[in-house]
Amino acid sequence: MIKPRKLNKGDRIAIVSLSWGGLGDPATIHKYRIAKGRLEHDFGLEVTCMPHALSGSEFVAENPRLRAQDLMDAFRDPSISAVFSAIGGDDSIRILPYVDLDVIRDNPKIFMGYSDTTISHLIMHKAGLCSFYGPSVMCEFGEYVKMFDYTRRAVEDILFGTWEEYELLPSPEWTDDYITWQESNIHVSHKMKKDTHGYEVLNGSGTARGRLLGGCIDVFMMAVGTSVWPALDEWKDAILFFETSEEKPSPEYIVYMLRNLAAQGILNVINGIIVGKPKDEAYYEEYKEAILRVVLLEEHLDGLPVIYNVNIGHAKPIGILPYGIETELDCDNKRIRFLESPTV
Repeated sequence: MIKPRKLNKGDRIAIVSLSWGGLGDPATIHKYRIAKGRLEHDFGLEVTCMPHALSGSEFVAENPRLRAQDLMDAFRDPSISAVFSAIGGDDSIRILPYVDLDVIRDNPKIFMGYSDTTISHLIMHKAGLCSFYGPSVMCEFGEYVKMFDYTRRAVEDILFGTWEEYELLPSPEWTDDYITWQESNIHVSHKMKKDTHGYEVLNGSGTARGRLLGGCIDVFMMAVGTSVWPALDEWKDAILFFETSEEKPSPEYIVYMLRNLAAQGILNVINGIIVGKPKDEAYYEEYKEAILRVVLLEEHLDGLPVIYNVNIGHAKPIGILPYGIETELDCDNKRIRFLESPTV
C-alpha cells in the first residue's frame, strides 16, 4: 500500500461531497461552518471546499460526474494534503465511471470518511492507497458544542502522530441520544453513558495478524461485482472490519451478507474480523447471534478471531481504522494494535 504524508498544522485540506449533498443545503450549512471553524482553530488546518461540495443535495444527486471531478481535482492539486468526505449517503457508487485510479496512485494523500464513503475507500484500495475509515465533516467535525474527545484524539494520534505501533483502545463512554440538525440545537450537548461492554471476543483465541479491509456492511452489496470489490486473493490473510449504518439493518441482513462473504470464499481466507458497535446499540445481542450463526454454526470457523463493539463508523464516538495496515487482534487480552504507521 502507498502511504500518504501525515498531517501537519498549516496543511490545506479539501472537503468533497461524494454522496449526499446536504452540506450545502440551507437548513444544514451551519454544520459546515462549525466543522470548518473546528478544523481551522482546533487542528490548525486550512480548509477549502471543492467547487461542487456546497452545491446542495439536489445538484449533487444529479451530478455524479462533477462529484468525481471534485475528488480527482483535489488529488491533483499539490497544495492539498488531505481530502475529507462531507458525509455518507447512498449513491457514491455512481461516481465509479468517472474516477481515474492513476490520479489517486500518482498523488497520494490522506482520504477520510465512512458509511457510504466505503465505496470511495474501495476506490482508494484499488489504486493502492492507504485511506482512513473515520470521521466525516458534517457528523464528527460538525458536532454541536464540542467534538467527542475520543474522536479528536484519534485524529491527532493517527493523522498527525508519529509512531511505530498504536493500540486502538475502546471508548469508555458512548451515547445514543439523538440531536436533530437544526441551528437552534447548536448549544445542545450529548448525554454520555459509561460503556459497560468494552471489546468483546465472540470467537477465537490467541493472536491474529492481517491487513485491514472492510467498511459499512450495508454498502457491501452495492460494491460486490464491481471493479473495486477486492478479489479473493486481496482478502487472503486480511482482517475484515465491518459496521452497521443508522438504518440499523436487521440481524437477518447481517446473516445474508455474511453468507455472501462466505460464498465468495472470503470468510475462509481472512485472519480475523472486527465488528463495530451497533448504532445506538440496536440489535446488540442479536447481531452477535447472527455473526456466530454464520461463522460457527454454518462455516465451522472455530478459530477465526472476532472482536466486537469497536468504536468505528456510526457509533458515537468513533475512532479511525486505516485501510491496508498490518493489525493484530489479541483475543486473550481483548486488544487491537496497529503494527505499522499508516502515514510517512
